[in-house]
Amino acid sequence: MSVVFTCLDADTLGGVQHVTHTLAQGLAERGHEVHVIGLHRSPTPFRYVESPRYHRHVISRGRADGRLARGHADRRLRRLLESIEPGYAVMTTPSVVTRVSGLLPEAFRSIGQYHGSYDHARGCWHLASIRRHYPDLHQAVFLSEHDAWQFSEHALLPNAWTLPNPLASWPEHVSALDMPRVLGVGRLEGVKRFDRLISAFARSGAPRPWQLHLIGDGSERERLRAHAEREGVADRVVFRGPVPAARMSREYAHASVVGLTSEHEGLPVVLLEAGAHGVPSVAFDVSGGVRSTGPVLVPPGDVDAFAAELGRLVGSRAERVRLGAEARARAEAFRLDHVLDRWESMFAHIDR
Repeated sequence: MSVVFTCLDADTLGGVQHVTHTLAQGLAERGHEVHVIGLHRSPTPFRYVESPRYHRHVISRGRADGRLARGHADRRLRRLLESIEPGYAVMTTPSVVTRVSGLLPEAFRSIGQYHGSYDHARGCWHLASIRRHYPDLHQAVFLSEHDAWQFSEHALLPNAWTLPNPLASWPEHVSALDMPRVLGVGRLEGVKRFDRLISAFARSGAPRPWQLHLIGDGSERERLRAHAEREGVADRVVFRGPVPAARMSREYAHASVVGLTSEHEGLPVVLLEAGAHGVPSVAFDVSGGVRSTGPVLVPPGDVDAFAAELGRLVGSRAERVRLGAEARARAEAFRLDHVLDRWESMFAHIDR
């Protein structure tokens, strides 16, 4: 049977897309017929998999915002779905569930993912959408046991299931943790709050030659440069731009600490990847998914507390080694084969 993942935009640099392509490649390598559909084309496509073994489709060149454009796009999507062998239709966000679930051929098993936390959903329109659309799906999938329980209780979902994000690969070697480098990874957009990471680095007392390297790009880049200037660390914050996925292992190997200061997160792949490379992380405690990866936790938004923990790790290689070993042991559960086993178990559960 086929597995069809549908995203609003399947090729933008982002966590949902990263996870989707990792799962698609893994399931395809296990012999599944896998398709990844983007409802519209990304203006800046990012390649996650060098040699995909799955099928990729784009429905529209741009966002189908008008009624006429949406109708044409929906008909193209429906024809594509009808041409694919029936199987499991994985809709990656509430927006996709709202748009696509009514277009699925009857033979498909419908699966709705949510890549955020319950707390984030409760603070925006997501919770109302999940309450309205997810109970009618064959399965509603969340990133942590805690979030699945909360959605089950408070959104009255009878079909909640837990599947964590996977690691795309498992490194044989870990970081030596002796490079004077703190690493931040992600889109340079407001929700990621890299301004807080820059402030925490500035207040951490990290001595020269320690630097903060930011990997990623986005609309906040120049504002963040100005913020680093105001914080007095402009010459120690390095904006690296986007780095190809195939080269990220090298970046973790050259890092000694990873920082995550996002406003909200589901289960951030960056924390899993850091842990797999034996690199300890400091993160705001914003979700059950973040907690499941085992970083040093800091109350959400408390930049001074974040700076103190960052300074503690910068000042002690022994502590970095201890926490890095714990993070790698915890990351073992997120290895791709383990997560794919759980996806196939869910497929079997749906079919029973």
